[in-house]
Amino acid sequence: MSLMFTGIGVSRGVAIGEAWLLRRDRIDVGTRTLEKADVPAEVRRLRRALKTARTRLLITRDSIPEAAPDDVSAFIETHILMLDDELLSKRPVEIIKGERINAEAALQKQREALAKVFGSMEDTYLATRIDDVDHVIESVLRALDQGGRGDANGDGRADETEALGDARWKGRIVVADDLTPADTIAMKNHGVAGFVTETGGQLSHSAILARSLGIPAIVGVHDARRYIRSEETLTLDGTSGLVLAEPTDEILADFRARRKAARRRQKELGALIDTDSATRDGAAFTLSANIEVEDDLKAVRRVNAAGIGLYRTEFLFMNRRDVPDEQEHFRVYTKAIRALKGAPLTIRTADLGADKGHGATGAPGGAASAGGSGSGGSAHNPAMGLRGIRLCLSDTTLFLPQLRAILRASARGPVRILLPMLTTVAEVRQSLALIAQVKATLAEEDIEFDDAVPVGAMIEVPAAAIAADRFARELDFLSIGTNDLIQYTLAIDRVDDQVNYLYDPLHPAVLELIARIIEAGNAANIPVSMCGEMAGDPRYVRLLLGLGLNEFSMPPNQLLEVKRALVDSRRSTLRKQAQALLDADTPEEQKSLLDRINAPPRT
Repeated sequence: MSLMFTGIGVSRGVAIGEAWLLRRDRIDVGTRTLEKADVPAEVRRLRRALKTARTRLLITRDSIPEAAPDDVSAFIETHILMLDDELLSKRPVEIIKGERINAEAALQKQREALAKVFGSMEDTYLATRIDDVDHVIESVLRALDQGGRGDANGDGRADETEALGDARWKGRIVVADDLTPADTIAMKNHGVAGFVTETGGQLSHSAILARSLGIPAIVGVHDARRYIRSEETLTLDGTSGLVLAEPTDEILADFRARRKAARRRQKELGALIDTDSATRDGAAFTLSANIEVEDDLKAVRRVNAAGIGLYRTEFLFMNRRDVPDEQEHFRVYTKAIRALKGAPLTIRTADLGADKGHGATGAPGGAASAGGSGSGGSAHNPAMGLRGIRLCLSDTTLFLPQLRAILRASARGPVRILLPMLTTVAEVRQSLALIAQVKATLAEEDIEFDDAVPVGAMIEVPAAAIAADRFARELDFLSIGTNDLIQYTLAIDRVDDQVNYLYDPLHPAVLELIARIIEAGNAANIPVSMCGEMAGDPRYVRLLLGLGLNEFSMPPNQLLEVKRALVDSRRSTLRKQAQALLDADTPEEQKSLLDRINAPPRT
């Protein structure tokens, strides 16, 4: 009998294969008190484990396929940098020496301290970087465990994660509690058909890597390993989030046909790189890219993006204890400008959070202490605390060097300034006043800059969306950040797998807010773009085009799929269909209308 499981489809595509259940032994992180004489040996034990974990990451990095997107190696590089950072390489040593406790307990204490810091970050993607901390610490714990017993399992067998290199993995669908970036890369290398995890969400690192590597994947399938048997046949649909165990012959035949069609469509994407960005009825649209780090620029050029619609600058603050100075900002931005060769660069100012009560602890990235001095204790709810533009306006020593660097860089090519997490018009005016102040100072210093550099708002707070017309009168463009707009509107944490099933881009309130923002931009005759995840999802881009959006920004690896969806549509038809979906009363009616929007147009 077939069994059906539902989760969150995070990487599109279909897969068929035998189940491989990945089980890892739990590692004891209990606290043991050490005798003073035992402390040096425990420190040496931790340092050996750190070295072992680093060596394994280097091996993983060197095994990344040459054709893999550049952001894949960035995950492993981040983990290597975290291992090298003194917050993981030195602070646990200090805890062992100061508290005379075992290495496992010291690592757990530091993990808890770092979790508070990362939880305070405004950007949802960056907040999930605690996953990186967990994965890095887990790798050290496993090295400690293996070093203590001579092997992972106490019976001469290697740890099961080592089996990822085994030929038996080829064509299998892995079912696990969670996966590290190293796991996911190894799976790609050895031909895994797809994977299912019991935890995770759209922004978990296994999900992001699966999308980059083209591995069909579903996350958040609770208790999957309890019901799925090893080696039974599974079918996986990474779009719908459905997994079937022991499917019927008819279902298997359907999946094989769908898999063949998907592979054919993937090969056809390359032909779209140099085609015009316009619908069948001649409506032009713009497809830009979101990037995090300098290496992402290669992927931008590869898909011929129209520019950078979102440059997240938070990574300048990562893996360090100090704050980047003006010159460092300037060097990074001018490199991007040169690489874009005249295409526009939209730089989002630092979207950091502040957990003042733990500023001394720091984080790989220095975000906790970036806010400078101030009163306070930890925020009870970091998601609603001092963050984004609030932090920048409260401590201009963080904000002004970045503004100076952006304005200086604007003399080298087209640049736009994007202000994150605005809530009030007063914050807009404060920000514009500071930008004017920086311009005046640069002029006095006879430093070149573009006096007309556009300044825009990231509309990601429901209050800003409702008041979008007021923001539009003050600014040069608006950019919709759907990731946070949706989770703030629906009062759910999209990376919490207990509630992220409620994350619904089609919720009537969300669509009304998006439509309101677009209308506000049109009324003020300023551009409106979208840089949230919804802009890179082919399921929703035709709907957005029908609502009047014509500027989309997304991770580079999603751009060609979005382009295919839009060039094969008619905007005149989409307008009517989008309005009908806005007026729909039930989720069932919405789904039916969305299917109609995404149906192939009549020739």
